Amino acid sequence: MVDKLNKIIYGCQEGDPGAQKELYELFKTKMFGICLRYANDYDDAQDILQDGFLKVYEKVGQYKFKGSFEGWIRKIMVNTALERFRKKHHMVDINDNIKELDRKAGDGILPDISAKEIMKFVQELSPRYRMVFNLYAIEGYSHKEISSMLGISEGTSKSNLSRARSILQEKINKFYKKLIQIN
Repeated sequence: MVDKLNKIIYGCQEGDPGAQKELYELFKTKMFGICLRYANDYDDAQDILQDGFLKVYEKVGQYKFKGSFEGWIRKIMVNTALERFRKKHHMVDINDNIKELDRKAGDGILPDISAKEIMKFVQELSPRYRMVFNLYAIEGYSHKEISSMLGISEGTSKSNLSRARSILQEKINKFYKKLIQIN
């Protein structure tokens, strides 16, 4: 598999359309899942995916075969989503009372909720909360890194994450209350 992938990468570096198509087919599903986490809807995710692959093709010559190629593509997709987000949404630098929000959010998420259900709830978050939540909870960026990427303060990043967690907690609680009433 590694030799085949390297052959495809070399082909892409040479500008071979066949290799570009193979690369797209190899990674489109995984990368679409990443794009969907950051998008407002399916169409928006498709746009991020297409823009991201265009950047992959443009920058593939910079890939030096060190580290995971999939991780390299993933980073391009996340950065493409960030760029799109910055163009569409102006982040307001607010500094909510973080301790109060953390106290309200709590950590009592039920362990048996499916990934699909969680994804649905994350998609329903406002764009700024969804972006910070994804970058911190899923991608593993620090608040300092997020503040730099989004042009906000670390406090705002923490506040947005806390608020996102609180909203997700409320949505999950409502979901389970409805589920219990049905059963």
